[in-house]
Amino acid sequence: MARYTGPSCRMCRREGAKLFLKGQRCNTEKCSFNRRSYAPGQHGKGRRMKVSDYGLQLREKQKVKRIYGVLERQFRRYFHEADRAKGVTGEILLQILERRLDNVVFRSGFAVSLAQARQFVRYGHVLVNGHRVDIPSYQVAKQEKIEMRTKEKLAKLLKDNLEVTKDRIIPAWLKVDSAHLKAEVVDLPKREQVPFPVQEQLIVELYSK
Repeated sequence: MARYTGPSCRMCRREGAKLFLKGQRCNTEKCSFNRRSYAPGQHGKGRRMKVSDYGLQLREKQKVKRIYGVLERQFRRYFHEADRAKGVTGEILLQILERRLDNVVFRSGFAVSLAQARQFVRYGHVLVNGHRVDIPSYQVAKQEKIEMRTKEKLAKLLKDNLEVTKDRIIPAWLKVDSAHLKAEVVDLPKREQVPFPVQEQLIVELYSK
């Protein structure tokens, strides 16, 4: 499985915004973006460039890809799926990304970061309707129930994670039972429930050229 293995903080600095890729560290003074909020590279600090329309569209696409940990081929496939569906393409694209199983585990507060949530899924620690699912890109459906397996070591880690994420806002389309490490998809995510600023129309314009 292809995945990005470089430094996470570099991606935040490149996009000029916190993407919260390292969990709780992003909320502390150790966050690299707080200390060096300019673009990475030898000339990042002094670079002042006028960004074209294409550049704005590209940066928006890269930002969303990095937030959800998706590479180009898969992201393009998601776009074509959204483009074929009925409705507003950009909103459907974000809905598809939000419904990824690793993202649901992360939004539920069971993992401190999306990378950790993906690891939980890949290692078979997540059950969907009582069946083990180890595919992070699995698309959850309405009324599906997600449950974390409670092996001894994992249970302690999940307890610590829930303590760290206790102040995280759970989206309204998820119903979470932290005490029993369970969550249920009570509705499909809506555009206004996406928890970060994104101009999805720029992505649609980029792929429509």
